[in-house]
Amino acid sequence: MEAQPTAAHAIETVFRLESPRVVAGVARIVRDIGIAEELAQDALVAALERWPRDGVPDNPGAWLMATARHRAVDLVRRRETYARKLAEIGRSLPDTAPPPEPADPDDIDDDLLRLVFTTCHPVLSAEARIALTLRLLGGLSTAEIARAHLVPEPTVAQRIVRAKRTLATRDVAFEVPYGPDREARLGSVLDVIYLIFNEGYAATAGDDLLRPGLCEDALRLARLLSGLMPKEPEVHGLTALLEFQASRTAARTAPDGTPVLLKDQNRRRWNRMLIARGIRALARADACATGAPGPYALQAAIAACHAHAYSYAETDWRTIATLYALLAARSPSPVVELNRAVAVSMAEGPAEALVLVDALAAEPVLREYHLLPSVRADLLSRLGRTAEARAEFERAASLTRNERERALLLRRAAGTRPGGHGEITPSDDQQA
Repeated sequence: MEAQPTAAHAIETVFRLESPRVVAGVARIVRDIGIAEELAQDALVAALERWPRDGVPDNPGAWLMATARHRAVDLVRRRETYARKLAEIGRSLPDTAPPPEPADPDDIDDDLLRLVFTTCHPVLSAEARIALTLRLLGGLSTAEIARAHLVPEPTVAQRIVRAKRTLATRDVAFEVPYGPDREARLGSVLDVIYLIFNEGYAATAGDDLLRPGLCEDALRLARLLSGLMPKEPEVHGLTALLEFQASRTAARTAPDGTPVLLKDQNRRRWNRMLIARGIRALARADACATGAPGPYALQAAIAACHAHAYSYAETDWRTIATLYALLAARSPSPVVELNRAVAVSMAEGPAEALVLVDALAAEPVLREYHLLPSVRADLLSRLGRTAEARAEFERAASLTRNERERALLLRRAAGTRPGGHGEITPSDDQQA
């Protein structure tokens, strides 16, 4: 009687982790992202039927991939058979078998990267690209994507459906493009890789703060892109940023999954190899830049300031505040301003930062954003305005859908955890 719940939990977990690879692998065969997602869902249904009865396989991800690919090959064969039969009676249809891959020295044989470039095709709107990529590669539900972007769930669902339909009707190739086409899509590709990493680094919803698999996929894609486009400074900037952020993963949670705030982290657990890789990637970004640094290079420089500090007290907050000011000028947004306010609070004091935060209260994009009240609560706490701080912590807890974050915010609201500088703030251990 206990086997079925265990299998159901395993299926849910494995499919969430493996579905991006399954969809990408199948899309390479059928050349249609919508069909690839349907075949991946078919594999899930098969798992739901068989695993409770036969047991969870030793390599469940490989089982799902093999099942989906088998069905994809069957589909292609049926198409070919149908085309041959039509040809026999004097009619013709184009061959729908997967075309051969281009023999190009720049080609990267990586289905996930192909999927990213395909979902970032310019025939889609920017909003549709992000929604579709987070759905397929990030494994997020439409509700999670809507929550992350503060838009209604039906809007996200419509964007995803229309995006898949557009890619199919416009016959968009499943490939990493070359030359100008690749450069035209680069900005969107960098954005979605960053969003995938962020969802793994600080999950929008669920019981766990981290989803390491997403971080690993995003970092691997960024590294591949660095090899593909060695002269693009922002590619190296993004790679550097993700290397720095990933270096903290082991120290960000306690053994029971409880979040560990930046000021309390054991920095000896930070991965020095990843930090060294981040330093090298940032140096490459600087070396190939021809003008002012871009947004990802600036964020990487901010992350580097944290990486270079061997203790929280040694953090160069004035430089971080200056870098955030440059980032705000280069890529203005309310979220960047919120990050800047946190840095200002550490460099100049909470009173100065509270003025900046209060000025953001009317921003529509931050209205349901839990980090705004959590930052404000921290500033109020540091100013001794305890009752107001508690109300803001409670409001932040009501807005987040991540159970680990909610528990931590409620503990702070209840006063069971000592206050301190930089707690639950976007620029500390979460890039907002």
